[in-house]
Amino acid sequence: MIGRRESDDPAPSPLRFRRVLLKISGEALVDRDGGIISAAILDRIAQDVRRVACDLGVQIGLVIGGGNIWRGRAAAERGMEEAQAHYAGMIATIINGLALQDALERAGVDTRLQTAIEVRQVAEPYIRRRAIRHLEKGRVVLFAGGTGNPYVSTDTAGALRGIEIGADVLLMAKNSVDGVYDDDPRRNPNARRFEALSYIQAINLGLRVMDGTALTLCMENRLPIIVFDLDAPGALERIVRGEKIGTVVDGGST
Repeated sequence: MIGRRESDDPAPSPLRFRRVLLKISGEALVDRDGGIISAAILDRIAQDVRRVACDLGVQIGLVIGGGNIWRGRAAAERGMEEAQAHYAGMIATIINGLALQDALERAGVDTRLQTAIEVRQVAEPYIRRRAIRHLEKGRVVLFAGGTGNPYVSTDTAGALRGIEIGADVLLMAKNSVDGVYDDDPRRNPNARRFEALSYIQAINLGLRVMDGTALTLCMENRLPIIVFDLDAPGALERIVRGEKIGTVVDGGST
């Protein structure tokens, strides 16, 4: 039997992105049976990240929200002092960060958890140069605690950390929504999905890509955004390989 030559093997797909910032909402972790954190969802995310980080060598920074546990704005509307409510939300992101870190480590991914609010017993304080060094060593770095400041969303934390670490792209993982629409597709079956938008178009149309501060940060620092469905099979790998998935928001709506 004649064996295949190495040259007969299909060439691996080139990587479009080498360093990414992945933003995951806290709501994406909610168990469909009502639990605030689903072990199955954590494990699925961990496997997707392992494939991209360990097998493909993509450097991944990860920001996770805390809305499955606590929403600062909602607590403030119920009468809680607003800054205090936002700090509680930052703590919620650290809880999610610990849970996701555990899932990643069990999947064989080397990680570091850094927080903008110091909790030295369980995480490193956020230091930009140290975070970049971890990425260069192949570790997935989880950024928790938001920016460490009240009145600032985790969307803005994702944009800020993406800019600080020099990410090629900000990946906004949505829960069962495969991009940016002109209306809520879960309520309006005729809602139209955009394949691409410019930053200015997203702002002028009032589209809920992310909060306005985060979008402006990305625009000013030319950090492209891809909004995609976290539940889509293999979506993270397909994106870093250059496949067009979801909605691209950048400087030219290409």
